[in-house]
Amino acid sequence: MSEDSPKQILIVDDEVTLLRLMREALTARLRCAVDTSPSPEYGFELALKKRYDLFIFDFQMPMIDGAMLFFLIGKVYNHAEPPRVVPPLLLVSGKADEERARDLLKEPGLAGLIAKPFAMNRLLEKARGCVPEMEAL
Repeated sequence: MSEDSPKQILIVDDEVTLLRLMREALTARLRCAVDTSPSPEYGFELALKKRYDLFIFDFQMPMIDGAMLFFLIGKVYNHAEPPRVVPPLLLVSGKADEERARDLLKEPGLAGLIAKPFAMNRLLEKARGCVPEMEAL
C-alpha cells in the first residue's frame, strides 16, 4: 500500500445506527477508508482478508465482545507467515467504567476506551492519536 492511499479502519459494532454515524464522521473528517460490520464474525473475516491501520470495536456485543475479537485476530496475525502487524484498537463501550474495561487498557495494542454516548469529535481525536499519519480533510 502506498503512502498516498487512505488509512484503513475497521469498525465492528452491533448498533447499526452508531456504526453508520462513526463511519460518516471518520470519512467526512479524515482521509480514511472505513469498513463496518454489525457482526463480530464478519468483522473477523474482514480483518483476515484486508490490512487495517486501526480497529474500532464495540466492547459489548452478543457472542464475541470487542476485546475477544481483537484477541482472536491478534492470534491469527501472530501465526501468519509472515506475521502481520496488529493495528491499534479503540474500544467503544456503554460500560466504560466497568473494571474489566479498565483492565483491558493495560493490554498491549489497546489504544483507548471511549465511553458511550460520545461526541464524534472525541472519536476523531482518538483515531488521529492512534494513526497520526491520517490526515484531516
